[in-house]
Amino acid sequence: MMGPAHSLSGAAAWLGLGAAMAAAGEPMPWPVLVVGALICAGAALAPDLDHKSATIARAFGPVSRVLCELIDKLSHAVYQATRGQGDPRRNGGHRTLTHTALWAVLIGAGSSALAVLGGRWAVLGILFVHLVLAVEGLLWRFARTAHDVMVWLLGAAGAWILAEILNRPGNGAGWLFGDGREYLWLGLPILLGALVHDIGDALTVSGCPILWPLPIARKRWYPLGPPKPMRFKAGSWVELKVLTPVFILLGGVCGAGALDLV
Repeated sequence: MMGPAHSLSGAAAWLGLGAAMAAAGEPMPWPVLVVGALICAGAALAPDLDHKSATIARAFGPVSRVLCELIDKLSHAVYQATRGQGDPRRNGGHRTLTHTALWAVLIGAGSSALAVLGGRWAVLGILFVHLVLAVEGLLWRFARTAHDVMVWLLGAAGAWILAEILNRPGNGAGWLFGDGREYLWLGLPILLGALVHDIGDALTVSGCPILWPLPIARKRWYPLGPPKPMRFKAGSWVELKVLTPVFILLGGVCGAGALDLV
């Protein structure tokens, strides 16, 4: 899928989790719901770090472009080193390492550890990166026409304001894991966003090797997905005219349910 659909699906997924928790009698504090949805929307773009033409490659100028080239080479090297007898030869690393459940778990756990051990500035950094990506995905028309610095300033201001809100008593800094482990939960929307990205890509023609390195049909990089007649091309009318409105509708309904508005 393309960037906007990935971001919308990520936000909808976190709002859906919030609605589920509210239905179970354990509602999220509203700042956690909002911040988590924005982080998840941004994190749903991150697996495309292995693609130099992806939205994330443009998000932070030369820094993200260089990072994408490095991740592409790393992913290709891992693919070459671990591919099974049935895996085809390939020239690049797109839709390999960063499109696996293992990568999602590692990046989520690493973000949680960074947030807890790194303190305030690490939290601000995590928020800044994912808010910039959320702007690139959810407000893509604005992001395409605005100067990069404007998007970065918006992300920085949003990160600062949201961190201040979360730090207030009862607003969610210690949500789920309790006092003494503030912001440990930040890795959850990052993990969820990456998984939602993978599931979205699995619906497309190429599929997605979510279960690597488990061997399936003599392949380590088996491209999971529905039956081929049910798949669609990235950016096709199915994504733009069907899935995108569905993500918006689900996000709205789930958000209202999470806030007990329905």
